[in-house]
Amino acid sequence: MKLFCAMLLSALMTTGVWAQSSSTSTTTTQDDRSAKQSMKDAGHDTKDAAKSVGRATKKTTKHVVHKGANKTEEGASKVSNKTSDTSH
Repeated sequence: MKLFCAMLLSALMTTGVWAQSSSTSTTTTQDDRSAKQSMKDAGHDTKDAAKSVGRATKKTTKHVVHKGANKTEEGASKVSNKTSDTSH
């Protein structure tokens, strides 16, 4: 009786492993396709992120340049007000 149970148990385990390995081979093809699609999606996401960063950099650079120009003009105006034109 012990021998019969051991044989039955080993047969069930072997069948389980065999069924699992045969289903894995069919999903490998699907995994390859999904991996390829994942790489494409990652590439598109990277491209979109780079565009977004580029736009933000452009906007920030314009803001900083204009603010710097305004401060320079303000400083020049202060210096102009402090100097007297009576030295001529």
